[in-house]
Amino acid sequence: MAHDGSNPAIEDYLDRAARHARAYRAGRQPIGPTAAVASLRERFCLPLSDHGRSGAEVIDALISAAEAGLVGNTDPNFFAWVMGGSNLVGVAADWLTSAWGQNAAIFQSSPAAAVAEEAVESWLLELLDLPRESSVGFVGGATTAAFVCLAAARAEVLRRVGYDFDRRGLQDAPLVAVFLSEDAHVTNFAALRNLGFGDENFHRMPSDGAGLMRLEDLAEALAHFDGPKIIIAQAGHINSGAFEPLQEIAGLARRHDAWLHIDGAFGLWARASPTRKPLAFGAESADSWSVDGHKWLQIPYGSGFAIVHDRDAHRRAMQKTAGYLNAAEGDGRCPSDYTPDLSRRAHGFAAWAVLRSLGRDGVSALVDRHCDAAALLAERIRRIDGLTVLNPVRLNQIVVAARDPADEEPRISRLAERLNARGDIFVRTALWKGRTILRLSVISQDCGTEQVERLGREIERHWDLISATGSPPQRVSARCCDVAGDGG
Repeated sequence: MAHDGSNPAIEDYLDRAARHARAYRAGRQPIGPTAAVASLRERFCLPLSDHGRSGAEVIDALISAAEAGLVGNTDPNFFAWVMGGSNLVGVAADWLTSAWGQNAAIFQSSPAAAVAEEAVESWLLELLDLPRESSVGFVGGATTAAFVCLAAARAEVLRRVGYDFDRRGLQDAPLVAVFLSEDAHVTNFAALRNLGFGDENFHRMPSDGAGLMRLEDLAEALAHFDGPKIIIAQAGHINSGAFEPLQEIAGLARRHDAWLHIDGAFGLWARASPTRKPLAFGAESADSWSVDGHKWLQIPYGSGFAIVHDRDAHRRAMQKTAGYLNAAEGDGRCPSDYTPDLSRRAHGFAAWAVLRSLGRDGVSALVDRHCDAAALLAERIRRIDGLTVLNPVRLNQIVVAARDPADEEPRISRLAERLNARGDIFVRTALWKGRTILRLSVISQDCGTEQVERLGREIERHWDLISATGSPPQRVSARCCDVAGDGG
């Protein structure tokens, strides 16, 4: 695009933002937030002025207001949630996406955005070894991806029993039964409720020690329901990292004419590694899959993938028609055919850049490095007197607890506070199955052996001090802020 003259705004605030971003990613900041919520509100929650401010002044003010409230999930010593570290090639492509200002609604509103998505769709299906005729919707995260996939499932399972959802809606539809573990990720329940399902629809299977439903329980529950059915299976439980028996569940789904959806937010990336692929054996037999790009693939946020085997069912669930949304002969992919949005960010550019940068071998190496590091860390923790690892570590998740559950909550909480106190390691506790655990996620892009060995040493040192002295927690109020990651 041609421009006459120069735009002082580029130097005034675009360059200013770029300089800060470079310094932020090159430097070392505290990983945890250092400002309490009252301080952040003081800086952000100002009265809206009558008159504007210069761009440079606003960018400087934003940096000043935000810095102390940032959480360092781009740091290799970040182990708190399954988040990923924002690959810098993806960040650069994301900057371009904002600068280009493309609306990836229909093909004609941005042919480049549409074809970038087309390319990434093909690469993702190859990497994850899913049926190549499947379609991919580019959405903001795994929660929306689950919503899209389950919307397709809802209409299709009703169609199979002769009910026209597109014409009649959900009001007098047959009851759809949804079978899933009681310990399935909360985002699945959120997506289902947004689709009009309630407690009467849910068949919550009792979960085992890894948070998974038992095959025999599922088989018995399916046999006792004669109506439209959806099964949600887990590929990588959010705490244990474990996988349900996907091949056997797919067999049950076929026998009962049920739609099988797989929550593979981060675990499905195991299929990109020849070493870890057997963990997700059978996933290719499902009907849909929800996957996050910002986790293992390290794409900047706004990168979820809703993958549906039946492309027509996918498009019917997301259909939008209007006289101004006309297509011309020779047009390519229409991005909004596969997402709830019409106007939307061009998610495909950053995904395209990251996948081109990593290649097939790079994605596989990333998964293997993190899984190997997690196994190494788990083995180190198992040797610490008084601590135990509750899960077999086959992926990247480690569940740490006290060997003696008595007085576990204050001691594990104290351990997390001590680890976080210096600001160069970040961990979080969680409540799971009635226990207070330290849940460690090894997924930040630059994390490897060096980082987990150091974390192991620090865990041992602080746990020994806690065990020896029983000293009170070293509370750091600035790090008591909590954040929630999508599917993390």
